[in-house]
Amino acid sequence: MMMHPLHKPAYEAIFKAAEKYMRVRKNDVHIPLSYRFALELMEHYPEVNQAVVAAGIILHDIGWYAIDEEEIFEKGFSGPDILTSDVRFLHESEGVKYAKPLLASLGYDEEFIEKVCTIIDGHDTRKFAKSKEDEIVRDADKLWRFAVTGVSVACDWFKMTPVQYAQRLEDTNIEQLHLPESVAIAKRELTATRALLLAHVL
Repeated sequence: MMMHPLHKPAYEAIFKAAEKYMRVRKNDVHIPLSYRFALELMEHYPEVNQAVVAAGIILHDIGWYAIDEEEIFEKGFSGPDILTSDVRFLHESEGVKYAKPLLASLGYDEEFIEKVCTIIDGHDTRKFAKSKEDEIVRDADKLWRFAVTGVSVACDWFKMTPVQYAQRLEDTNIEQLHLPESVAIAKRELTATRALLLAHVL
């Protein structure tokens, strides 16, 4: 399989350094898929700092490692406004704590680390993006949900059928995306997912 042209060995080094933090909440599935969507989005925005986007999407959810998985699903995936639950804020702040020494150990400077951590801190809970890099990371984080794997995983999290969750994505998640390219990708993936899962039958 050919690698994406924006994929670099340096990004693999970040993945490897963060590996242990990804073995919770299906992040070892979610993060690589979201990374691939980030690479696709960057094709449309060649002016962005690609390394910041790559590090941001790879590390954005590593803070879940610090939180008990039962608490993640009890408090972070239920209730009227899951994005303002305490564990959502906590996984962002813990993610920053993990990301700083991890990136420093790989030789990244303080300015770069600060840009990445600004994205991590608030990627779920902040109502707005602070940069184009931030927009790409925030959208890529959501786009995996529309793919068949994301729907399959999220059905268990939210106790829904694939058809129910696909409809939820269409009704509430597309409007959360920042970039027009992200909206197009979301619709493309959702159409493919519904076809693959025989949504017209089941």
